[in-house]
Amino acid sequence: MAKYSFQFKKQVIDAYLRGEGGYTYLAGKYGVTNRRQALNWVHNYEKYGDQGLMRSRKQISSMW
Repeated sequence: MAKYSFQFKKQVIDAYLRGEGGYTYLAGKYGVTNRRQALNWVHNYEKYGDQGLMRSRKQISSMW
């Protein structure tokens, strides 16, 4: 499974929020292997802000 840096995730999210394209387009443009990943980043960012991009799977599952 690929790991993406905070800065990279933020770059994809900023592009989405600027209206540069949808999840599928941006995933292709930035080389994200799955459009769902980009969707999750945006969702986590909207819900938790920057912290939502830095949390690990273990921390996310404990928050739900």
